[in-house]
Amino acid sequence: QVQLVESGGGLVQPGGSLRLSCAASGIRFSRYALSWYRQAAGEQRELVADITSGDITKYTESVKGRFTISRDNAKKMVYLQMNSLKPEDTAVYYCNARLSPWSYWGQGTQVTVSS
Repeated sequence: QVQLVESGGGLVQPGGSLRLSCAASGIRFSRYALSWYRQAAGEQRELVADITSGDITKYTESVKGRFTISRDNAKKMVYLQMNSLKPEDTAVYYCNARLSPWSYWGQGTQVTVSS
């Protein structure tokens, strides 16, 4: 049974930092590309950051220089370090693992940036 479990969300003031974690089980983790998506209220889900099995990363423009995605294959974990948070970063953040044709999602973790 495949499971992706996110943690680390919460309420943070503008300019603050959070580190999201996603623990995976039931998959050959090192072979999967991993991503963080987010969905704000009333908006479509968008890709935030992606890391391939070869550790190549990419980011959506709005988070470049502020967010960092990383993975630990030994622990089957993927992380999203989020710095200089802005109110517009408020959303539910989802972890995704994909290896064609499979794609798995976590349940999401809420991030709220507000003073």
